[in-house]
Amino acid sequence: MKIRQAKQTDAKGIAKVQVDSWETTYKDIVPDEYLSNMTYEAREEKWKDIIPQTTVFIAETNDGEVVGFAGGGKERTGKYPDFEGELYAIYILEEYQGKGIGRLLVEAVVEDLKQKKIFSMTVQVLAENNSRLFYESLGAEKIGTDELEISGKQLDSLIYGWKNINTI
Repeated sequence: MKIRQAKQTDAKGIAKVQVDSWETTYKDIVPDEYLSNMTYEAREEKWKDIIPQTTVFIAETNDGEVVGFAGGGKERTGKYPDFEGELYAIYILEEYQGKGIGRLLVEAVVEDLKQKKIFSMTVQVLAENNSRLFYESLGAEKIGTDELEISGKQLDSLIYGWKNINTI
């Protein structure tokens, strides 16, 4: 498994991971209508715009298949002044979860943040999403809650934070 910074040409692979992992991760959490409207093509176009503006890392197999990605940067909400950075997204295809790839992707984001002199980080996770246990296993502590709406459904989210990303 190789972890590297994404290039625009990786947008197609990232889009596939995002759509496929949303379907497995958020089934019975996010409305089916939203999930069924996510397309590889639309997400690919979105990622072509995101990649040049944000640091994104991918996990790829030896044959070049993108099986996971993570991105991060400055904390975007301004609600957590003690936390400068944010893990924006991390998704891994279901069949590759539980193999240490998530940790490797988080570590890549953390190293990038440190190079930018950012040493604390948040992540937002849907309360019903069991991946919150992954963040807890990496030492994150719950620092807040929020709500968001997807396709008319109100969803609770949890905000986790690491005061010192050197501990990850």
